Amino acid sequence: MAEIIGVRFKSVGKVYYFDPGGKEAQKGDHVIVETSRGTECGEVVLSNREVEDKRITQPLRPMLRHATRADLERLAKNREKEEQAFKVCQEKIRAHKLEMKLIDVEYTFDNNKILFYFTADGRVDFRELVKDLASVLKSRIELRQIGVRDEAKMLGGLGICGRPFCCATFLGEFQPVSIKMAKEQGLSLNPSKISGTCGRLMCCLKYEQSAYEDLLRTTPRVNAYVQTPEGKGTVREASLLTGNLKIQLDKHDNDTITVFHRDDVRPCKDPRREEKLPEKKREPQWETGGAAPSPDNGGQEG
Repeated sequence: MAEIIGVRFKSVGKVYYFDPGGKEAQKGDHVIVETSRGTECGEVVLSNREVEDKRITQPLRPMLRHATRADLERLAKNREKEEQAFKVCQEKIRAHKLEMKLIDVEYTFDNNKILFYFTADGRVDFRELVKDLASVLKSRIELRQIGVRDEAKMLGGLGICGRPFCCATFLGEFQPVSIKMAKEQGLSLNPSKISGTCGRLMCCLKYEQSAYEDLLRTTPRVNAYVQTPEGKGTVREASLLTGNLKIQLDKHDNDTITVFHRDDVRPCKDPRREEKLPEKKREPQWETGGAAPSPDNGGQEG
């Protein structure tokens, strides 16, 4: 076990673990920490606690100190510089006629580097752009190409549900989502129905997947043969969430449908399917040590 604090550098972003070094940090505090790209100021989202060693990526970098008023003022000035740098970069992109879309700008806390995030359909030769930006902004420049999901996270917006994007409000990291989830949840496979504004499958498909997987294990599938309180029948329609099953009973010759709850039925063998199975070919059984009958005499011994 190791003592850690959890620090986040963006309003909605990944939480990183740091070694508090014996210092106490409460949720909401701003602290100065050592990161792979230098000294940074972040917000504590997890106060001092112990976690298992396997959950930590070594080496665990240290928390240097609590942020002072001067540190917070520097952070606010960096936000103002980022707005100015964004405008400068947009002008330079137009001047170089580059096919790229600038998404966000970020100053490191110590002002050693400026990071520009952009999207593009393919590879972009931005070497001349970097030189121009460095000459104007007098700092190290780094350009990072990001995907459409990261773009949506940075820009924010409203989803088809009418609420702000999950990725821009509370999702620290993207979770893998597959079309199989939409199938198992009984959703329309129309891309416009299950895709977010970013054009990728909606992140919310992941939220209830474990519940649907559990319901699929306990709910009879369509065309399953089951025993009900009123006799045997075939499942014609199943609702995973309500647990209601529309069943066509064998005793009804017409298309009459009866509704039962999944807790009131149990699976059973379907005799109709057993009748359709091919009969196994019977092999003749001979006595031990006997000879097989000759086909010439109809199976009679001479």
